[in-house]
Amino acid sequence: MNSTGLAYELQQVSFSYDPEHPVLSDLSFSIPQGSWISLVGPNGCGKSTLARLLGGLLAANAGTIIVEGTPLLKETVQQIRPRIGMVFQNPDNQFIGATVEEDIAFGLEGRCLPREEMVERVHRYAEKLEIGHLLSKHPSELSGGQKQRVAIAAILALEPGILIFDEASSMLDERARGELLAILKEMKGSGRYTMISITHDADEILASDRAIVLHKGGMAADLTPRELFGDEALLDACRLIAPYGIRLLNELRKRGIDLSAESPKEVADAIWPLYSNR
Repeated sequence: MNSTGLAYELQQVSFSYDPEHPVLSDLSFSIPQGSWISLVGPNGCGKSTLARLLGGLLAANAGTIIVEGTPLLKETVQQIRPRIGMVFQNPDNQFIGATVEEDIAFGLEGRCLPREEMVERVHRYAEKLEIGHLLSKHPSELSGGQKQRVAIAAILALEPGILIFDEASSMLDERARGELLAILKEMKGSGRYTMISITHDADEILASDRAIVLHKGGMAADLTPRELFGDEALLDACRLIAPYGIRLLNELRKRGIDLSAESPKEVADAIWPLYSNR
């Protein structure tokens, strides 16, 4: 861990693809090492652009981005990028090899690792993501969830300390999203990674430590997931829907019901109209 204890520090960061249309304006926040942050907001608010700035794929027009104590500059970007792994929305766009094994090994070959170490890492991370039985498969033979597991294994094999997931669950079905969330929770629990999720998935947001809310290119809020899902105006601005359980609790509170004080029958009597009036 670097002396600052921060994975990222952003100081008045702005970005635009052209001067007439700013995408991000004057962003300042920090991300502690080992934390899991959700970046949320409505479509077009600059989340994916921010992910590319954090990953060193784009350069800020103004302000400073510091990664683990090192300013992200033209002179340092090649030094910093290997510390960061990115998993994107469509895993098909990340496949390089003709088989799963070749795909996971591709980045390791670029690092010029000894063959024995490459083989060991490929198999270790394939087993970690439970895709060891798929190593000889062509990407076209995989389900969406399996493809995303391969994409994550390929990134983890490079052993970065920072992981950025840019809508990584948005193209997955419900079961695959659940499997991905379990993987993310396990990675968080290992204490080895700083994780940043760009997501609309409520369960993914709830599992994270903090939610940074972007709106119209600026930072609208920096708060806990629980605080976010308790703020209906902010949820509306972000085009987010709270999980059913939270919506139910909020509705009960509006009706003056304290779950800790009521009997099971009284709670059931209060909940039933929410179903019968649908």
